[in-house]
Amino acid sequence: MGQTLTGLLTSVRTLAGRPGTPTRARPGGGPDPALLAALRHCGDHLAELAASGPLTDARRTRLIASIGALTTACSTPGADAFDALLRTGQQALDSGGDAGARLALALADEATALRARSKGAWRLRGNALDALGRSEEAITAYERHLALQRNTAASRDVERRITTLRAAGDRIDEALELAGAGAAGRDGGTDGAVRLSRRLPVAEARVAFTELVRLRTTERGAADPAVRRLAALYAEHRRLSGRDLMADPLLGGAEPIGVPGLRRFLAGRTVCLVADTPHTAEQEQRPGSALAALIEGYDLVVRCDAVRHAAPAARTDLHAVSLRGNTPWKGPRWDRRATARLVFGDPLPHWRLALRSRLVPGAQDRIGDATLRRPLHDPALLAEAVDAAGPASTEYTVLRLLDFLGTPARVDLIGFEGPAALPPREREWIGARAGRTDDTAVRITLG
Repeated sequence: MGQTLTGLLTSVRTLAGRPGTPTRARPGGGPDPALLAALRHCGDHLAELAASGPLTDARRTRLIASIGALTTACSTPGADAFDALLRTGQQALDSGGDAGARLALALADEATALRARSKGAWRLRGNALDALGRSEEAITAYERHLALQRNTAASRDVERRITTLRAAGDRIDEALELAGAGAAGRDGGTDGAVRLSRRLPVAEARVAFTELVRLRTTERGAADPAVRRLAALYAEHRRLSGRDLMADPLLGGAEPIGVPGLRRFLAGRTVCLVADTPHTAEQEQRPGSALAALIEGYDLVVRCDAVRHAAPAARTDLHAVSLRGNTPWKGPRWDRRATARLVFGDPLPHWRLALRSRLVPGAQDRIGDATLRRPLHDPALLAEAVDAAGPASTEYTVLRLLDFLGTPARVDLIGFEGPAALPPREREWIGARAGRTDDTAVRITLG
């Protein structure tokens, strides 16, 4: 990959006119100046990737391949590189992080310069600004997209996102009114409130909002009605920053839960994680089966991903799934009835779209929110280093999450032998924590 990346960087810089004076398109031939500018942005990003060391992230690998396709399109006479430009921008956004979002925004700017009436270019710009937390600018770009979009069904996601961003901004405006009125009566200023604005990037707005709530609570006390309303606005703003507004029909009345809600859901309960194998499924359905009685004796039964063998009516209290592939929102709908459902996935736009596309109204009472979508890599939770050997299994992710939360009374694994055995690294982690193994039921109890 190192040689491939270096060679691509050389090709991009040569085509884009670096080193030296930037190349301009000749009348009637050569790439458009906006495409050359886009290649220069890509070259700068490739240089940063090359300096960061070996690449093991599949999303960055896909971005590099996309830049290669864009370079080929720009160097091929008569080729229309616009679609390749948009694909590269989307791959930059999907690669995650501020650097990827900044590259996506730069490419979107060049795309709108090339075709001012491209709905795809304006949506890419809106998504990039949204990822960077620049909500007001994102709304403007999304509105340009909607003005060009004639497909009503395709507009709904963007309309919902605009509504969410505006709602978050409205919470800031109301907080400013509350804080400004209270402070002006005392000293004619708004002190902490002046740093808060709906035009701030989301991360900065959160910090300013936190400081404002702290100041007003210190001044007036937590029982003051204005302070209580300010705290409620702060909580609503944080919620809207992490999750789109969703109409009840979409979730079928399901309650979104985060880490505290899941901790309460598990507290003091016995939990079993059941492997999806033909043998286990057959035993669960057999009248008088010892294994069926064993599973039924747990407070919570956990199943993972597409449950192919267990009967549709087999008890499932917690269903966990991991999003895989480049278009995870196109998979089968999650229609297995479960008390709670956790969906693990990244990047955030893909996770949101998968929930909208695959959740079945009424199939779950609770749904994990964005704070639970990537437990192995979230600094607020496990923050486990990325494993170059490949992604973790859903079962392992669930076990690590349960272990981190620490509230279940007991966690057992049932049926994970033979073909259902987990990968060696995951078995090693389980073995280090197993209190005992029951060969009769093929049950492993985590200590």
